[in-house]
Amino acid sequence: MAALSRSRRRPKLILGSNNESSSSSSSEDEEEELEEDPIVEQDVIEDKRDDRWNGKRGFLSEEKVGKKTSGITISLKKVCKVCKEEGHQAGFQGATYIDCPKKPCFLCKMPGHTTMSCPHRVALEHGVIPATRKNKQTPLDYVFERQVKSQVSKIKPTFVIPDKLDLVAVKFHSRRVTSLEFHSTRSNILLSGDKKGQIGIWDYSKPDEKTIYGSIHSCIVNNMKFDLRNDAMLYTASSDGTINHTDIETGISCCLMDLNPNGWNGPATWRMLYGMDTCLEKGLVLVADNFGYLYLLDSREKTQIADAILIHKKGSKVVGLHCNPSQPDLLLSCGNDHFAYMWDIRQLESGSSLVNLAHERVVNSAYFSPQTGSKILTTSQDNRIRVWDSIFGDLSQPSREIVHSHDFNRHLTPFRAEWDPKDPSESLAVIGRYISENYDGVALHPIDFIDTTTGRLVAEVIDTDLTTITPVNKLHPCDDILASGSSRSVLIWRPGSKFDGEDQQLERNKVVIYCNDGKKKHSKKIDDGSDEDDGCSSKGKNLQLKCNGKSGKTGSAKYKKTKS
Repeated sequence: MAALSRSRRRPKLILGSNNESSSSSSSEDEEEELEEDPIVEQDVIEDKRDDRWNGKRGFLSEEKVGKKTSGITISLKKVCKVCKEEGHQAGFQGATYIDCPKKPCFLCKMPGHTTMSCPHRVALEHGVIPATRKNKQTPLDYVFERQVKSQVSKIKPTFVIPDKLDLVAVKFHSRRVTSLEFHSTRSNILLSGDKKGQIGIWDYSKPDEKTIYGSIHSCIVNNMKFDLRNDAMLYTASSDGTINHTDIETGISCCLMDLNPNGWNGPATWRMLYGMDTCLEKGLVLVADNFGYLYLLDSREKTQIADAILIHKKGSKVVGLHCNPSQPDLLLSCGNDHFAYMWDIRQLESGSSLVNLAHERVVNSAYFSPQTGSKILTTSQDNRIRVWDSIFGDLSQPSREIVHSHDFNRHLTPFRAEWDPKDPSESLAVIGRYISENYDGVALHPIDFIDTTTGRLVAEVIDTDLTTITPVNKLHPCDDILASGSSRSVLIWRPGSKFDGEDQQLERNKVVIYCNDGKKKHSKKIDDGSDEDDGCSSKGKNLQLKCNGKSGKTGSAKYKKTKS
């Protein structure tokens, strides 16, 4: 019977495959018939083993068998991107994140539920217990309470949130934005660095003008700090292993240190500079590299002081440095060895850290509180924001752990929770969010304002036209302004709750600037796409726009106003 079935069905299969004039419906019926008949399916498998079988074209002639080339096999099986196994898929589908069934919740890293039903996603303050007031037991605590704590407001003020998008410079940079810094004395000047090594200067009070210096660094600008002795000069640290001192008025740059004088000799010897800070009281510029070493430079002599000091695990990247604003002898560092350390600058030696703050994964940032320096705020890749309430207290465990979505895979600037420098209570922090949320059918990635004392989500800042992830955020030190870097664009946010004399909310016009030499492609979405390895764009069309990035020249920009 099997032989009769094969002889009866095989000519029908060959004929149907070669008849180009047959209808699509008849071919679909034949395919369904083949799928339902196990005998025919087994015969096809046996025929494929024959050298003469050529798929839908039937059997080859004897003279063409030797000329047949090997085919390409394409597997259409579903493979999970997380565990690399078949049968299921994990990841984003629109604004919904589907968890891998073999992994815990992507948000809180705990088993028993999915990301969409995670209690930390519904209520950010879930599980956060405010620390109790610590009793004064040592003379150091007494001095802290009398001299430092007195500067902190006992009544928490009303937070002013810049929640309305005011200015957007689409494709301000040619590659993704990696760092932002407000001018130290001129409040309307914003500086930005990108992955290509360019530095942009934007006076957002004159939004149609900008300046890009493209010859200062050859790759990622990881950090920027103003020279507090001369506000026209800027220190920059880059992954090309150099520290530059640049005049932002002329674009003339001076290299203070080059860790790769012999050029590229492979990744084992190439040094990149990440963490950087300045200490005016000590006259120092401090910078750290990707091998765990710290370098000290004299800001007046512009020369290196002593030798490099190993402050983290050898071979690990030191991504952040911060000097205490009220105690300049204290230095905070963080890195890829899952630790944040506090140091005494007067006694800097390997292994001489004052405090070791352990984390589960890589520590993206660590900052002292902006006014008193009595608190520490860290951001780790384990989706945790940690707060230590007193640097003079017990630092073996954090005072609070706040679950927040900022664990990303690659091609993004790391998320960093930063203090609001204007908040007298030293409790408000800002950070971008990785997991998207569904807002009326649109997948958006908010910028979160968090009350670190309770873990409560104060505000989530969004704009329906902004569909990209916003990992770089900087709050203005004096004005109620938030600057953000999203892919290659730079954004300015202002408070939207402004009222006139009749208590009627004022209508704000959003200014969208297209940096493209005058050629503009209209699109409702403020989505500039991403460069090849950026990955910041979650959804939307790319705008084919270009910015002038020539060193020392002012690029042209066209802009239009839209109602927010």
